[in-house]
Amino acid sequence: MVRLSNGLIGALNVITLLLSVPILGGGIWLSQRGATDCERFRDVPLIAIGVFVFLVSLAGCVGACLLWLYLAVMLLLIILLVCFTIFAFVVTNKGAGHAVSGRGFMEYRLGDYSYWLQRRVENAKNWRSIRSCLVQGKVCKNLQNQNQTWDQFIDSNLSPIHGIFSGFFTIRSLFA
Repeated sequence: MVRLSNGLIGALNVITLLLSVPILGGGIWLSQRGATDCERFRDVPLIAIGVFVFLVSLAGCVGACLLWLYLAVMLLLIILLVCFTIFAFVVTNKGAGHAVSGRGFMEYRLGDYSYWLQRRVENAKNWRSIRSCLVQGKVCKNLQNQNQTWDQFIDSNLSPIHGIFSGFFTIRSLFA
């Protein structure tokens, strides 16, 4: 049904596009060769109608093609998002934090994550990128501004982000 309607709309746009050419040509011919003022008087409306029909038909044809292009790109985008989501779950599925008794956060260990993610964190170039993001986000400075000792920091109720960053720092210090 949809294929038929898109095909029908496309065919009608092509037909009106082809019909607009003689209308436009007739208007131009009248402006150049019109013998009387009455004939030349009709050339401007005829040219305007021809241009209008031509542009609308052209927009319809382009729109029909762009609709298919839009649908194809959206399908590709949806497939890529599903693949990324599956990839994220596969990479981090074993990375659940371990509850630490008496602490307000979960402890995350690099060995709990996939081998691919472990190599990414262990890589010095990748760690420099991670560290620069932490510096730009002023994560360490914000933690330092709280003027807490390590024990106070550990005993505080940390958000998951702070818990992960403290785990990254602990993990990275093991490989430094």
